[in-house]
Amino acid sequence: MRYLINNLDLVSALFIQHLQLTLMVLFFALIIGIPLGLALARVKWLQGPVMSVLGIIYTIPSLSFFVLLIPIFGLGTTPAVVALTAYAQLLLVRNWLVGLTSINPAILEAARGMGMSGWQRFWQVEFPLALPMLLVGVRLVMLSSIGIGTIAAFINAGGLGVLLFEGVITANYNKIFTGALAVTVLSLIANYGIRALEQRAEKSIHGSQVKY
Repeated sequence: MRYLINNLDLVSALFIQHLQLTLMVLFFALIIGIPLGLALARVKWLQGPVMSVLGIIYTIPSLSFFVLLIPIFGLGTTPAVVALTAYAQLLLVRNWLVGLTSINPAILEAARGMGMSGWQRFWQVEFPLALPMLLVGVRLVMLSSIGIGTIAAFINAGGLGVLLFEGVITANYNKIFTGALAVTVLSLIANYGIRALEQRAEKSIHGSQVKY
């Protein structure tokens, strides 16, 4: 704790840097994952091949993946964001797809009977009903990115992994403890924050089901 108190500015800066990295990954993961999951829900035969590819990507060791991207993107944040976004797709798309495909067909049929267009059905019916599962995917992506993101310090991406790597290299257990503590705190904040959103979405889903 003494190291944390004496180096609060440094730890705070690395904490914010790690959070920024995680949020960037989540942003790009959602941009790719939401339309991909929607496409898979519409075109059933694509689900097997696409999910298999995403599963293979997820099994690639993180450090190896980072290193493979260095010749293309160089050192720094970019290869870390690319790799973590690729890892995120399996977690995000799988949960989003489950949410979309588990909607009661009768609810969608009722929406069609009300004269809703495809976009209206998605935005007003499918999205709210599938949102809890999407948030589960978001939570998993956040936690995964926070954890694997510590390894990204190896390729000069910054974040709390800097404390862990420097602590191991110099045998400074205070640095290791501080880095591990900060990563844990960030993970807990992300977990409980998104879990609260999940609970709110689950409560609102009942009203949507009654409406339709």
